[in-house]
Amino acid sequence: EVQFVESGGGLVQAGGSLRLSCAASGFAFGDNAIGWFRQAPGKEREKMSCISPSDGSTYYADSVKGRFTISSDNAKNTVYLQMNSLKPEDTALYYCAVPCYYGMDDPYELSGWGQGTQVTVSS
Repeated sequence: EVQFVESGGGLVQAGGSLRLSCAASGFAFGDNAIGWFRQAPGKEREKMSCISPSDGSTYYADSVKGRFTISSDNAKNTVYLQMNSLKPEDTALYYCAVPCYYGMDDPYELSGWGQGTQVTVSS
């Protein structure tokens, strides 16, 4: 069974940093691009970043470019999202999921996702 378990969220002040982790299991980790998504109540889901563990290629949405960095540890089947210079508008539930399409705007149908980790940024 495909599983994603997110961790690392919390409450931070504007300008602070968090590092999120996504532990994946139940599928060939290196064969799929994995993404970080977020959604706030009443708003559409937003694709923030994708990474292809096989070659390390990445994608970033304009809203997070220069502030967030995605990475992977293939030996641990884990994807990370380093978030710096956090803003109140970053407040949302963050989760990892597949597929993650570099050239297609969200929303699109997801085939697997985790329960998410809450990120709250105070002003």
